[in-house]
Amino acid sequence: MKVKASFLTLASATVSLSKPMARQSTSFVKVDGQSFALDGQPYTVFGSNSYWVGLNGLTTDEMDVTFKDIFKTGGTTVRTWGFNEVTSASGDYYQLWNGSTPTINYGSTGLGNFDNVVAAAKANNIRLIVTLTNNWSDYGGMDIYVNQILGEGQPHDYFYSDPEVIAAFQDYVKVWVERYVEEPTIFGWELVNEPRCTGSTSATSGTCTTTTITDWVKTMSGYIKSLDSNHLVGLGDEGWFNWPDSTDFAYDGSQGIDFDANLAIDTIDFGTFHLYPYTWDKETPSAMVWGQEWIENHRSAQATCNKPVLMEEFGVSATQNQTTTYENWYSTVIDGGLTGVLIWQAGSNLTSGPTPNDGFTIYPDTPVYYLEKQYSARLRAKN
Repeated sequence: MKVKASFLTLASATVSLSKPMARQSTSFVKVDGQSFALDGQPYTVFGSNSYWVGLNGLTTDEMDVTFKDIFKTGGTTVRTWGFNEVTSASGDYYQLWNGSTPTINYGSTGLGNFDNVVAAAKANNIRLIVTLTNNWSDYGGMDIYVNQILGEGQPHDYFYSDPEVIAAFQDYVKVWVERYVEEPTIFGWELVNEPRCTGSTSATSGTCTTTTITDWVKTMSGYIKSLDSNHLVGLGDEGWFNWPDSTDFAYDGSQGIDFDANLAIDTIDFGTFHLYPYTWDKETPSAMVWGQEWIENHRSAQATCNKPVLMEEFGVSATQNQTTTYENWYSTVIDGGLTGVLIWQAGSNLTSGPTPNDGFTIYPDTPVYYLEKQYSARLRAKN
């Protein structure tokens, strides 16, 4: 999803975080065929996205409320941003660029703050999927690497192919991975949010293909695995297919993504896909029915590759038949045997005010919030 931007130890979290509702296992989540396992038992992936929890200046008490609200739906897993690239220091950020030179922010507005995110998640028995950059310009993303290293306006897709850019991203990834390599609260690493050949601008080389991105996925996932054998690795893509003879942009490879080829990479542990039919103009025969088929096609890919697949983002607004649509999609996930599901996105009512609302946000004590409770129980029972 596109969004707009608006070294403490884990033991240093505030008192409110020192009283976990349940002791979290010290083991790491692993893959077991098309499922996940923890301590030899099935691990159910159900939860939400909270990209903002480490980026909006929240207190540790507010982080605690955020994860408590998700846990109360039956959530086990939260996806969040492990990136915010800036050229001028302000607010919470993780890397500051001065020309072509990046500097990691280890302080209380950077990785020190993310330590508090990890502590709050752990206190609420939540595991984190951490996404390491963005296809879109929100919070910096790929384009800041390209623009700062190669020059303003250079092709977006050079992020995948330029050796200097790749090396700079690997340096950034290494800091995150090595910092949390022994932390079981991290469920896994995701390479990027919604990779495509194109980004927020029209700057492209014209030579980017599915092979370009698949080769990059092999390089980056292999690099993370060389540093960290504890955590799982996923891509973070929208799930575009590359089917022969298709003329539908969701299935013809034109976005630069080949879901099946990427899922088959040895160093990719699980697949991901997103679902926004209204945003993608996919309303035939209806957004709900199109989405149901999208889920089923990814379930088929899951079975073919024998790896877990997550629907890790999905959204329609409250004015778009939301409750009925979500009932259909959750049922399709569970009845069809898809591994897991994360809604976009979590909301909380904090002392500083409500968390970001992009039209998809689900706040506590609303119809969809209660719907999540119902379907999390169903998925857990099936597992």
